[in-house]
Amino acid sequence: MRQKLVLIDGHSILNRAFYGVPDLSNSQGLHTNAVYGFLNIMFKIVEEEKPDYLTVAFDVHAPTFHCEERRAGRHGSGARVGRQRSAAGRF
Repeated sequence: MRQKLVLIDGHSILNRAFYGVPDLSNSQGLHTNAVYGFLNIMFKIVEEEKPDYLTVAFDVHAPTFHCEERRAGRHGSGARVGRQRSAAGRF
């Protein structure tokens, strides 16, 4: 029987969720829309694909050659999405 491996670009999904979900925050005022959207996307992938293995990879903290390309067209989201990256990475 063939096994299925799903590889996820964590930053891509997190940013997609950040911009695709209305701004949400918890009782302490921390933004949670990216984490909420990220987890919904992950649960949907698991449900639909039924992988045997799933891996989520996030970019390193150092700048990469993709940095400028990814930042193009984004407006002022840095701190709001940045705090949510570490929360999403813990899941």
